[in-house]
Amino acid sequence: MHIGGQKLKFEDLKKLFIRKPKNALEGSEEPAPAAPAASEQEAAIPDKLAEKCEKCGRIILSDEMKENFGVCPKCGHYKKLSARDRISLCAENFEELFAEEAGGNPLSFPGYDEKLAALREKTGEKDGVVCGTAEIGGVKCALFSMEYRFTMGSMGHTVGEKITKTFEYATGHSLPVVGFVLSGGARMQEGIISLMQMAKTSAAVAKHGEAGLLYISVLTDPTTGGVSASFAFEADIIMAEKGALIGFAGPRVIEQTIRQKLPEGFQRAEFIEKKGFADLIVERREMKEKLAALLKLHCAEVIA
Repeated sequence: MHIGGQKLKFEDLKKLFIRKPKNALEGSEEPAPAAPAASEQEAAIPDKLAEKCEKCGRIILSDEMKENFGVCPKCGHYKKLSARDRISLCAENFEELFAEEAGGNPLSFPGYDEKLAALREKTGEKDGVVCGTAEIGGVKCALFSMEYRFTMGSMGHTVGEKITKTFEYATGHSLPVVGFVLSGGARMQEGIISLMQMAKTSAAVAKHGEAGLLYISVLTDPTTGGVSASFAFEADIIMAEKGALIGFAGPRVIEQTIRQKLPEGFQRAEFIEKKGFADLIVERREMKEKLAALLKLHCAEVIA
């Protein structure tokens, strides 16, 4: 570009047409500091004060997340809850059973002992399920809640044993059972012993049902593998949380096997309900109310 017979370069044009700030309110001639990286932002957030949503990535105050029952107020994503947090959300007067049950390494799987020790220290749990008795809406019941932080709730000997004992206890004391199910399936480090838990838990569920007692399962994200093929789907009433992944093999495994693209939402709770494998999908904030209503209805039928 030529002005007054002089050829101007691009940098000269910038000086002519891009006005610099004149005061502190308009800005500073010094370059603005670079925005902190995501990892630096997370490091600047004090522990337990705020957390990052796994889906939308937004930073949410922990108190706000708790008040919203672990559901992101921005995108509606359901945060995974620990076994004890889930019990606290839905039940009162919880009394733990079989707390000292802790399995070992039956197949001498390399590194498994160290993994179990690390998980017990990190989570404060002996294994992947918490069992006991509690009241929901004033109705006493036996319940179990699976722990995602312990190998994603995978079922080994201890998990199978504790769930079996919970059903046996409930049968002996004429109690309904509520199960909060979350699992990646059988625990590979325990091989065939893990798979045997499918038959053992199923037998206990069957005896509980033969006694005329109610069993409600609440399928949460994820409910897959050997757990979905046993006690998870053997309940009288099957509830599911919104958006939960529910199935036997995962969608990626199925796609690689059949070499076809699966439909949108395949194996999600809404898909499962539509196909008749779940009775109802319940919002987390309504879970306690729905469970209480079903338990009270059952108690009325038993009394009648």
